[in-house]
Amino acid sequence: MTISDVARMAGVSTSTVSHVINGTRPVRDETRTRVEEAVRATGYRRDSLARALRRSRTDSVGLILTEVGEPAFAAMARGVEREAMSAGLTVLLANSGEDPELEARALEVLAERRVDGLLIAPVARSRREAITAVIDQGTPVVLIDRLGGVKADQVGVENTAPMRELVLHLVERHGHRRIALAAGDTGVSTISERRRGYLQALDEAGIDVDDTLIITGSGRAEDTRERMTSVLRQPHRPTAVVAASTETAAGVLAAAKGLGLTTPEDFAFATFDAFPHADLFRPGITAVDQPAHEIGATSMQLLLSRIDGTLTARPRTIRLEPEITYRESCGCPA
Repeated sequence: MTISDVARMAGVSTSTVSHVINGTRPVRDETRTRVEEAVRATGYRRDSLARALRRSRTDSVGLILTEVGEPAFAAMARGVEREAMSAGLTVLLANSGEDPELEARALEVLAERRVDGLLIAPVARSRREAITAVIDQGTPVVLIDRLGGVKADQVGVENTAPMRELVLHLVERHGHRRIALAAGDTGVSTISERRRGYLQALDEAGIDVDDTLIITGSGRAEDTRERMTSVLRQPHRPTAVVAASTETAAGVLAAAKGLGLTTPEDFAFATFDAFPHADLFRPGITAVDQPAHEIGATSMQLLLSRIDGTLTARPRTIRLEPEITYRESCGCPA
């Protein structure tokens, strides 16, 4: 069925049907009712592809995340989708799996599909030239969560100051001087910034840096578990551990469980990025909770302003403030 069939059944022009379907101009209630009844009777469905081609738009955006299953990225994706749906856009999701080649391939495929814009959380060793090439072709791009390295709009969270505050809390409130950091992959910009906050706190507190207490690597939970197990087996083990992500936090807790250690009895513990439903854990986990859903929504809003042409100024960087919640795992009262 075509729009002409709907117009003929409703006794109106095709332009009137278009106005009713697309909401482009007010139509009298009686006429609108006739058109809507004709649409139902004919089973007419708008040809979105043809409409998009006429407008030189596909009404779609691409979203490339490094690990869709991580709670923070999942929340960001929901924020992106909410704003995209409100604007009538479809989100095409790709998972790069922290692989530069997969990321570059996802960029190529989404560009071939002529998405109206792209949101990207770059991998640790991203091929920045691939992202720049998409930007040079005229496709609006917003970096999400992981910032820097590309001249584009960016939306993320403050990382350095909150980690500094978290470590200083362990020093000043609870008296810890031997504090380990389960960092993970410092090639990731967010992890590098959080490591910087850890180092700033130690320097401010007059504590010498012990490189054996900074756990790097892939950042995966299993890798962190193995490395942290060795650290916690030391005769002079750390009295506190801070994790830089949910994945490394899971690795720390797995290592503690394997060694029969508990928090905060055997060591104080805190993490950047909260676990889902963190308030249900016993003991409750002290965490820096970033507004992941808001990061996604803000990123999509910024991308929409570029697609619509309402924002033409030079690239913007937006950093949102996370919230620190102190719970029993670091020694605070319930």
